[in-house]
Amino acid sequence: MTSPHTRPFLKQGPAAGDRMYLTFDDGPDPDWTPRILDLLADAGVHATFFVVGRRAREHGALLRRVAGAGHAVGNHSFGHRHPWLVSPSVARSEVRDGAAAIADLLGEAPSYYRPPHGRLRRCAMDEAQRCGESVVLWSRSAVDWGVLGRSHAIAARLRETEAGDIVLMHDGRGGINRPDALCRALPRFLADLRLRGLTPAPLAAALHALSVS
Repeated sequence: MTSPHTRPFLKQGPAAGDRMYLTFDDGPDPDWTPRILDLLADAGVHATFFVVGRRAREHGALLRRVAGAGHAVGNHSFGHRHPWLVSPSVARSEVRDGAAAIADLLGEAPSYYRPPHGRLRRCAMDEAQRCGESVVLWSRSAVDWGVLGRSHAIAARLRETEAGDIVLMHDGRGGINRPDALCRALPRFLADLRLRGLTPAPLAAALHALSVS
């Protein structure tokens, strides 16, 4: 059982049952986040958006739309700087300032932290812990970026999703990301989840199961 003073680390939810977990990184993006919000609304499902603090400040109304639609908002650092390529003090400030940007805009501190590029570093994880955030990675990636980020390939990878998976996708362009290709694959993916009896669930459900296991 997890100590009440320790925030759990999460890479995958329980495989038993029908729940899986949708997550989107690198937004908010004024072009693609609204489109993804509309697709999620059409399917009647919710997700967790791991946002970059600097972009959240630039698009505060959009971040409030994300939260207002019932989606969770997680901390994806302030500037999306690689945790391994900065000093410990900068790595900590990236976590702290990302959380502060979200709290300033939404009036509530985030409960989750996902490191840029999924790269773990002890000082950043410690800072997330100090901020009251659980570190969340993923078990299934759409690989919706670069030369591999074509809609048919994204769709094929997403079809492999199973119960318990935390699925990584991107609503922010972030250089090489392909939210345009993801948006072409996403409606069918969401429809197929329902046909397969898989239910998108909030990360809080996976964390609760972990804490009592």
